[in-house]
Amino acid sequence: MLQGDLLTGAGLRLRAALGRSGISTQKHEGDGATPAGLLRLMRVLYRADRLKPPICAVPVEPIGPQDGWCDDVGDAAYNRPVRLPFPASHEALWRPDHVYDVIGVLDWNLAPILKERGSAIFFHVATPDYAPTAGCVALSLPDVLAALRTGLSGIRVPA
Repeated sequence: MLQGDLLTGAGLRLRAALGRSGISTQKHEGDGATPAGLLRLMRVLYRADRLKPPICAVPVEPIGPQDGWCDDVGDAAYNRPVRLPFPASHEALWRPDHVYDVIGVLDWNLAPILKERGSAIFFHVATPDYAPTAGCVALSLPDVLAALRTGLSGIRVPA
């Protein structure tokens, strides 16, 4: 569970970075807020050139330079993984920094996908200064891996 800027549970208290606009019960695309609610962990993506597969309770798969995530509300692939190059607006998952070395795909706006409700809400690695995210929940790499090892199945974000 998130408590302020801490992720707690399974005996862990971990520093977390949240969306630059705080937490919202009315999440919409581009607002910079972390959505309130129970965000279940669906699967974990990782950079196999940088890390071993993380130990966790959900499916794990490596990403490559061709992997992206569509954030274009007008595209049929909105809030879904895509292969790059991709003509619509998207995020590249293969980044030069380490923020997406491990990506926990959270179940925000996945079933059903509603236009404008927000996309690419992930559990991922924080920047070294814990800068706010665009709406995700981010921890240090050791803390992401520790949380996954505990069998993390979701994150409760209180309103």
